[in-house]
Amino acid sequence: MEASAGLSRIGLAGLAVMGQNLALNIAEKGFPISVYNRTTSKVDETIERAKSEGDLPLTGHYSPRDFVLSLQKPRSVIILVKAGTPVDQTISTLSEYMEEGDTIIDGGNEWYENTERRIWETEQKGILYLGMGVSGGEEGARNGPSMMPGGSLTAYKNIEEIVKKVAAQVEDGPCVTYIGEGGSGNFVKMVHNGIEYGDMQLISEAYDVLKNVGGLSNEELARIFDEWNKGELESFLVEITADIFKVKDDLSEGELVDKILDKTGMKGTGKWTVQQAAELSVAAPTIAASLDCRYLSGLKEERENAEAILKEAGMVDQVGPVRSGIDKKRLIDDVRQALYASKICSYAQGMNLLRAKSNEKGWGLDLGEMARIWKGGCIIRAVFLDRIKQAYRRNPQLASLVVDPEFAKEMVQRQAAWRRVVGLAVQAGISTPGMCASLAYFDTYRRARLPANLVQAQRDLFGAHTYERIDRPGAFHTEWTKLARQSNFK
Repeated sequence: MEASAGLSRIGLAGLAVMGQNLALNIAEKGFPISVYNRTTSKVDETIERAKSEGDLPLTGHYSPRDFVLSLQKPRSVIILVKAGTPVDQTISTLSEYMEEGDTIIDGGNEWYENTERRIWETEQKGILYLGMGVSGGEEGARNGPSMMPGGSLTAYKNIEEIVKKVAAQVEDGPCVTYIGEGGSGNFVKMVHNGIEYGDMQLISEAYDVLKNVGGLSNEELARIFDEWNKGELESFLVEITADIFKVKDDLSEGELVDKILDKTGMKGTGKWTVQQAAELSVAAPTIAASLDCRYLSGLKEERENAEAILKEAGMVDQVGPVRSGIDKKRLIDDVRQALYASKICSYAQGMNLLRAKSNEKGWGLDLGEMARIWKGGCIIRAVFLDRIKQAYRRNPQLASLVVDPEFAKEMVQRQAAWRRVVGLAVQAGISTPGMCASLAYFDTYRRARLPANLVQAQRDLFGAHTYERIDRPGAFHTEWTKLARQSNFK
């Protein structure tokens, strides 16, 4: 692509903090960029930041026409606005001044079917389209995110040199790759966020057990998570968890974490992940449990009332008696192992969902490559993602991470500790739905014979749904009630 004098290599519309930071990252990597926002003060703010952060090659524009016309052809424009209608409005506004062969890249958390609709709509105007998931938050956008672009391959080629330099860099390359056609990029980002839900829930359960069963202080928890971050659990989320425990409250005594209201917000990607898992008949109990916990956390007043009512009804706190017999050192190590094993199950569920959707849509997703681009920049970045990448490199058709030979050994080695933690939590009346869901998933998946035979017999009895037999082929139906009445059982 030839540079045109005075024209920018790429444009970005939507200058909230994520948009500003990504624009500055692009400029810092040596690509002249034009920026635009409907609120002109955001444009001025971004220009000032570009000057103060190294006199970066960034120009601001105050009308969509001037913005689009400031770009080299074929033009490429990233939009970072709120998902839904604002994206459609921005596309409509900008495409008025764009030409055949130009590209629009939506960098927001968008529902993948909206992206597929927009691909078709922009195609009618000759405009190329990408839906690009961007993970890493504000810091990642500025210093190197993980990016998941899907849609037009030609559109990706137009920006490939940019995104490869802007993305987080790890030892085996930049944390970006062309995901596939259609809404694949947004779908992969959605599942990434679902795994993130599971990760955060599992970490919170580890915290709950260590604090309430183990009686650990925030200072001790900070040291433990710092130590864990040097081993198999090394990850962004474990690292920031250690940092959170260290922050003092500047408005009162103690640490800030203890003053935060126990209600968790959400933006929808976790719900979408669970919905898609259900539609594709993919078991994702850890991710679903994390979503349920966010719903329950929102019922703060109801939970406070329930605690009072059940206490009056005779509910006795079991944490004290359980804590009195605890070997603290062993508990800490058990929780570490339980957290690791649970995380493997959560990632296995997410990867299986990606495979199922890829098969349905014909995207041809490379699961090993998905793990690779999540190794840096993104919220779920973790050292063991490299081992997930290697597992899928060894066997691209791997049915589940649970049966990869290396992960299988680790699961078996950790299961005793895992069961002890879940058992202690149940005994103490502390909910660990993520760990319990992961353990139940593992136990169900590893059993060659399940009690589903009884469920199918029940379905056949009341609905004549038929059943298969283990000793001969075919579909069978039995008059269960009639035969039961004739039996000799008393």
